[in-house]
Amino acid sequence: MTAEKRYLVESRLAPVCRRFNLTSLRDLIGLLKVGHNTAVERAVIEAMTTNETFFFRDRVPFDLFRDVLLPQAITRNQGRRRLRIWCAAASTGQEPYSIAMLLQEAAPRLAGWQIDLVATDLSTEVIERAKLGLYSHFEVQRGLPVQWLIKHFAQVGEQWQISPSLRAMVDYRQLNLLQGFDSLGQFDIVFCRNVLIYFDAPTKADVLNRIAACLAPGGALVLGAAETVIGLTERLSPHAEHRGLYGHAAASASSVAPAPSITLPPVQPAVPVLPQLRVAIGR
Repeated sequence: MTAEKRYLVESRLAPVCRRFNLTSLRDLIGLLKVGHNTAVERAVIEAMTTNETFFFRDRVPFDLFRDVLLPQAITRNQGRRRLRIWCAAASTGQEPYSIAMLLQEAAPRLAGWQIDLVATDLSTEVIERAKLGLYSHFEVQRGLPVQWLIKHFAQVGEQWQISPSLRAMVDYRQLNLLQGFDSLGQFDIVFCRNVLIYFDAPTKADVLNRIAACLAPGGALVLGAAETVIGLTERLSPHAEHRGLYGHAAASASSVAPAPSITLPPVQPAVPVLPQLRVAIGR
C-alpha cells in the first residue's frame, strides 16, 4: 500500500476507532478478524465506501441507453413485454433515477410493460438516502437539465426531492458484489460503472463472470470509462462501435447493433408521461 493510500485508510477509519473506543487501527483489524461484530463491520464499510456520483454522469452511457439499448431491448422482448435493468453500484441514487427519467420519457412505447429497475449498493446508509430521493441544490446542478429539475423534482426547503412516481420505479437493495447475486435473476441491461476499478484483477474477473451469468441473451453490460473486460473474462467481449459497452462473447458484435429506425427524443422537456406505464417492483 502506498503512503497516500495508507493515509486515506487511516483518515477514514480513525473516526470508527474513536466510535468503538479502540486505541489503534491494529485493534480495529483484530476485531474485524474475530468477526461477529456487525456494527463494527458496517461502520467500516460506510467509512471506506466512495459515493461520488451525479445525474447523467458522463452522459454518453445514458445517450446509449436511450438511443440503442432501450430500443433494442423493446424489440427483443416484445413477446413477454418485460424489461429488467440493474444498477449494480447505485450509491445515492442519481444513476438509477437518471435511467428512470429516460424510461418515463419512453412511456408511450412501454405502455403495458412490466419494468423492473433494481438498484443495489454495498452501503445501507446511501441506500436509505437514495430511497428518499432528496438532493441538495449542488447535487441537482450536476448533470441534470434544468427542464428536468422542474419537471421531476419538488423543492423541499433548501433541497429538491424527486417525484414519487420516479421513486416508486426503483427497487433498492443492499448488496455486496463480492458475494452471490444470482438470486436477483436475469437482466436485459446492467450498469456496473466505476466500481470495478477498486478491485484487484482476480476479483474483477469473478464479478464479471457472475454478471455474465445473470445477463439475458442479447443483454448488455455498461462499464465505466476506465473499466474493461479484456484480459479478465472470456464470457464477455466489447462492442465494436460503442466504448464501455459489453455483451456475451458470442453475440456482442450483433446483438447490440445500432437501430437507426428507432430513436427516442433527446434529453429535453417532453410530453407528459402516459398513465398506462405499468411499473412492477419485484422484491
